[in-house]
Amino acid sequence: MDSVGVAAAAPPDAGAGPAWQSKCPWGTPNTTSISCSLADVMSEQLAKELQLEEENAAFPEVVAVAEGPFITGENIDTSSDLMLAQMLQMEFDREYDAQLRREEKKINGDSKVSISFENYRKVHPYDSDSSEDEVDWQDTRHDPYRADKPTTTPRRGFIGKGKDITTKHDEVVCGRKNTARMENFAPEFQVGDGIGMDLKLSNQVFNALKQHAYSEERRSARLHEKKEHSTAEKAVDPKTRLLLYKMVNGGMLETITGCISTGKESVVFHAYGGKSATEDKVIPPECAIKVFKTTLNEFKNRDKYIKDDYRFKDRFSKLNPRKIIRMWAEKEMHNLTRMQNAGIPCPQVVILKKHVLVMSFIGKDQIPAPKLKDVTLSSEDMKKAYYQTLNMMQQLYKECNLVHADLSEYNMLWHDGKVWLIDVSQSVEPTHPHGLEFLFRDCRNVAQFFQKGGVAEALNERKLFNAVSGLNITADNEVDFQAEIEALEKMNEDHVQNHGKKLSTFSSDGDPPIYDE
Repeated sequence: MDSVGVAAAAPPDAGAGPAWQSKCPWGTPNTTSISCSLADVMSEQLAKELQLEEENAAFPEVVAVAEGPFITGENIDTSSDLMLAQMLQMEFDREYDAQLRREEKKINGDSKVSISFENYRKVHPYDSDSSEDEVDWQDTRHDPYRADKPTTTPRRGFIGKGKDITTKHDEVVCGRKNTARMENFAPEFQVGDGIGMDLKLSNQVFNALKQHAYSEERRSARLHEKKEHSTAEKAVDPKTRLLLYKMVNGGMLETITGCISTGKESVVFHAYGGKSATEDKVIPPECAIKVFKTTLNEFKNRDKYIKDDYRFKDRFSKLNPRKIIRMWAEKEMHNLTRMQNAGIPCPQVVILKKHVLVMSFIGKDQIPAPKLKDVTLSSEDMKKAYYQTLNMMQQLYKECNLVHADLSEYNMLWHDGKVWLIDVSQSVEPTHPHGLEFLFRDCRNVAQFFQKGGVAEALNERKLFNAVSGLNITADNEVDFQAEIEALEKMNEDHVQNHGKKLSTFSSDGDPPIYDE
């Protein structure tokens, strides 16, 4: 038998063996077992004692918590961390509120008008230790300085009896009711503290104030709508800004530098051209972006230029006034295209997006070409400009079948030694019901400007009208001349009504003479 077997067979009460026997891993451990009954094992008290012994063995050191005045009490359970946190927060709130009360007392003193820090108090609703003399601001929100609203009369329409009867038509009662009803006005309409002053408004005054408040509310709404949906001077609305961003992001424009001109109907910006998506279209290095203003105020008296133009007559509608603004941009694009095909110096159309028209820039290095009224020309250059203007008016009338309708020194630029025509959105055809009137007005503006400029060869407005139109109207004075023009327009209008087509019935003595220097 080996040594291991001898050790295992030895009786338990034998003496201590060698040291190697106690350290042998296969040896029987010397443990004393505690005998207990099954009832003791199932006892809850024994289980709690065992658990307590394990906790004491794991946490031998227990830190004693100093008891303060805020955790005293027989019915308060301090074993929960949440309850301790709430009690600590409550104690802090009490001290904070006490400090606020001291500040109130220090500031107010004996003054009749006092201030209150009620909005900054932090006392919890379950705080039961607050003193009885403190005011619970959470429950008393009534303003003692606010006057009560007047009581309404009962349904029967009167109160009182005999001589003390008061009906709903009483002057004092109605006045106080009207004062109280002013609180229903818009917040922007300041009505003041009429109830506190016991103000009595008559029905006439109240109705006037009510109408004024309603008018101010509508006016505020209109101003807000105008600000959100219209272009202002040197500014664009969000929709127009989005169109410009798309042009820049698409590569059509390199960058937009700034505003170069503002007018009644549009704002003009300068931009550097980019690359075109198609090879057949060439974008100039510098472009002018004409943004037509979306405000309708400037177009109320200008519908006569477009409503009788047969190109846009079917699309013109007074029920959709904002569409007229896009039609102005489209009309200028078509007119510039006609002028460009005829060889008249004018901006080149690049693209049209709704009410934004991109054209070539007349000028250099962000400096626009000066208007004819702002430039100082020599006598030779002034004479040259006159004959060029006369030639362009004849080309515009004969080849483009257009009348500028707003031609003056303000709409003509001087660039590279010649005159350039701009702003042709209001241009109409000669068969327009007022086409000849517009042409005569253009002739008057051109004749007066060049005559004041010292051009001796400048014709007067009547001779210039005949030279441009090719008509032979012989009248001694301007009144008779305009009467014959109106008669020709009436003949044309009757012809349109009878035949339904815009065909000119003006009698002409052949093509107008072309004046050249």
